Amino acid sequence: MNVVEIKDTLQKFKEEGKTIFATSSFQTQSIPLLHIISQIDTRIPVYFINTGYHFPETIVHKNTIASLLDLNVIDLMPLIPKSNQRDDKGNLLFTFDPDYCCYVNKVQPVEPLLNRYDIWVSGVRADQSHLRSGFSVFQSTNGRALKYHPLLDWSTDDIENYIEKFNLPPHPLEEKGYKSIGCEPCTKPNHNKSSREGRWYGMKKTECGLNIQWNDSN
Repeated sequence: MNVVEIKDTLQKFKEEGKTIFATSSFQTQSIPLLHIISQIDTRIPVYFINTGYHFPETIVHKNTIASLLDLNVIDLMPLIPKSNQRDDKGNLLFTFDPDYCCYVNKVQPVEPLLNRYDIWVSGVRADQSHLRSGFSVFQSTNGRALKYHPLLDWSTDDIENYIEKFNLPPHPLEEKGYKSIGCEPCTKPNHNKSSREGRWYGMKKTECGLNIQWNDSN
């Protein structure tokens, strides 16, 4: 979808009385969608899933973008405190069960939103992974919310061109080789600008679970 189509779709949702929320990791690739949202309605809640493991640079960048675009950013915290995310030896979840760590710190906090809102706006793109290449622009969830992927057919070049056109700031870790940025313990530099190879490096894991189709058919 091009920018005009995205804006028209979001505006249509608003005119229909649909309740809308977005989630964002505030990576560089997130910024175009946030900029588009800010031009439609700055009151749309943008949830930042604050796992407690983010790079300090991500938190600073999130605050910078929120201020620059006058966004309604809400930190979404895990329901289970870190003190209860350990084994009997005191090891944190990400060291021995990264899938469950992602569920507790990312997926579980979002689940209540799926019955609170009608539309969930997400910036995932088909070129980011094999799984995402099979996504549709609109997908059901296991709640009432319909998931909307407006940037699904955008490329890395499209993202970069948009950022350059509007002079939007990139994530500060990009210049250090981080092209896909998640939680600090599970993210390494990756100089291939169009891949997520730096996420969960050395594991078979490629997704946190947020962007898997949340419906009964999966």
